[in-house]
Amino acid sequence: MADAFSLEGLVKRFGDVLAVDDVSVRVAPGEVVALLGPNGAGKSTTIDMLLGLTRPDSGQVRVAGVSAAEAMDRGTVGAMAQNGTLLRDATVAELVGLFASLHRNPLPTREVLKRAGVTEYANRRCGKLSGGEQQRVRFALALVGDPELLVLDEPTAAMDVEGRRRFWASMREYTETGRTVLFATHYLAEAEDYADRVVLMRHGRVVADGPVGEVRAAVAGRMLRAVIPDATQDTEAALAALPGVSRAVLRAGHAELSCADSDLAIRALLREFPRAVNIEITAMGLEEAFIALTTDAPEGALR
Repeated sequence: MADAFSLEGLVKRFGDVLAVDDVSVRVAPGEVVALLGPNGAGKSTTIDMLLGLTRPDSGQVRVAGVSAAEAMDRGTVGAMAQNGTLLRDATVAELVGLFASLHRNPLPTREVLKRAGVTEYANRRCGKLSGGEQQRVRFALALVGDPELLVLDEPTAAMDVEGRRRFWASMREYTETGRTVLFATHYLAEAEDYADRVVLMRHGRVVADGPVGEVRAAVAGRMLRAVIPDATQDTEAALAALPGVSRAVLRAGHAELSCADSDLAIRALLREFPRAVNIEITAMGLEEAFIALTTDAPEGALR
């Protein structure tokens, strides 16, 4: 079976800036892959090359065994941009119907509206939609060609909690038919909960690629959490200085300690802060792995 898509040795420069540096990734049909990385990591440029919007300086893109341009012409790929402009005066149903007319073998408009969860406002003009509703319409437009590969850029931006839950439920239904999803997101919890695999980029290169658990395991250490009563402005620095602790964050008395040696750290914590309560030690999460693998990036800056 052909790969859903493959990137082989991609390199892309913009003047003196090396945006993508020898990126190689192969994705099998049916995978849900999260593409993560800090600002300037090369994610957007990599996606543009996958969609045939930008030509690599070297390397090759193949989608279902053909070039990116041919895959787009065949309707093999559906793309959802975070800020794609919608026709404000067209209704949702009219816009989906318009996009369907551009494809050789589109899904029925009614089915697309149902899959995307926009049936209830199908007759509303796009200019009257909320941000989350507009995002679901963009999802419908990506689905209309019945693509084998969906490429999503910040797919749940502006959606509320229930909207995100419904969106990812529909994604699971979509991939159960053997379809493939690649999504870029700044919601690390979504990547951890819904992705089968994580590709993490930094400075134009892939620094981690594998199942979520494998990426988490690539970062040694444990996370120690505790509530510190009567914490002061000096408490965070004191926590960071504890033996075995590599990083400390304190918010409203709740401490999160990244530990190279959690046994040493908890003994030191209880010695220095004997009133600490609600103590727990867990394996590193995807967020901690992200921070550890992108140490020179500002914390929380994903795009």
